[in-house]
Amino acid sequence: MRTPRRDPDRKERILAVSADLISRHGYHAVGLAEIGAAAGIVSTGVYRHFPSKAAILTALLYRVMDLLDSAAAEILATTPDERTAVTELVRHHVRVAVEERRILQVYHLEARNLPAEDLRRLQRAQREYLEGWAAAVRPLRPGLAEGEARVLVHSAIGCVQSVLFHQSGLPSDRLTELLRGAAHACLGVPPVEPEASG
Repeated sequence: MRTPRRDPDRKERILAVSADLISRHGYHAVGLAEIGAAAGIVSTGVYRHFPSKAAILTALLYRVMDLLDSAAAEILATTPDERTAVTELVRHHVRVAVEERRILQVYHLEARNLPAEDLRRLQRAQREYLEGWAAAVRPLRPGLAEGEARVLVHSAIGCVQSVLFHQSGLPSDRLTELLRGAAHACLGVPPVEPEASG
């Protein structure tokens, strides 16, 4: 008898439907049976990939932080100067906020439901992410104290993420343009303009 082949996309499907359901209904209102049904599998099939609903939430939130943190680390390591780094950090964060709205909503609304150790690890990663931004901003705003630079970074990121909690009705390209401009205004750092081609 042949062993059934495991669907390699099933884990991703579980995470995607979990992000959608939890962002719309809240963590405590969504059960594994509902997640399984939305993913097209029985609830016991969810356990093959995640031992609990808390494990699904942990995987979702670490995915958000990895989306942000890994890109930020690469930007800070490879860009030629701080202004370019800030431009790329803003560009990437806006892209995540616009394109990964559901999963970022879950991050902001449900992180408090993580197990304590997972929450501490997530908060450490978040602090490192913000410090990377602040380290890029400070040389461009030499009159700012470290704490002041952090305030501007928090303001810029908060400005971008405000879009998570209302529907603007704007096309994504216009929304992206506005969010980038608002973030740079908060930081007091103008973006590096792309070079004209041709």
